[in-house]
Amino acid sequence: MAARNIAPDTPELRERWGSFSFTDANREKADWHIRKYPEGRSRSAVMPLLDLAQRQVGAETDTQGWLPLPVIEYVAEYLSLPVIRVLEVATFYTMYNLVPVGEFHVQVCGTTPCMLRGSDDILEACYARGMKKGHTTDDGLWTLTEVECMGNCATAPMVQINDDNYEDLTTERFDKVLDALAAGETPKAGTQEPGRHTSEPSGGPTTLTAMVDANHDYRSEW
Repeated sequence: MAARNIAPDTPELRERWGSFSFTDANREKADWHIRKYPEGRSRSAVMPLLDLAQRQVGAETDTQGWLPLPVIEYVAEYLSLPVIRVLEVATFYTMYNLVPVGEFHVQVCGTTPCMLRGSDDILEACYARGMKKGHTTDDGLWTLTEVECMGNCATAPMVQINDDNYEDLTTERFDKVLDALAAGETPKAGTQEPGRHTSEPSGGPTTLTAMVDANHDYRSEW
């Protein structure tokens, strides 16, 4: 599953990221997040600030973004926190990338519901494009990670790519999504099942059918 190793703290890393600081726009966003919390509770803003930092790194590298150790230290200093407290958060949540990733971070759910619905075929489609778990392709386009359940069991198998989920996948549907991304297009997110809108029963509802078109009041019928 998802590796949580930190990129080595090398002189090259320090040279590239040691002077990191928020852009004016991100500093304004960071301060806005901090103001959400009571005086003395600014540490509660650590998650959105890490996300801002990761996205800024992504914008600077034309990737999905990641968190070099100097950037984590910057966020810790910004919030007046010990570095270890921020590092604990960054290493716990898989939404934070601890090593460089590609332009598209392909996160394939391999937990039981997705596995039973064909996630192995989805992984094979990734391998066919040269992806390997925990690695970025030579062209910098794809990084592949197998992850635990991401809560889309009703529309399994699913894959998260950057900020979007793609659900009800088959190999053919998944290939179309990847082809569109590689071509610079924006494929439809969510379910890829024709005629399905979200996670409603495949083939249509079997109960409370009067609620499909209107807010029907069933109380008098109970």
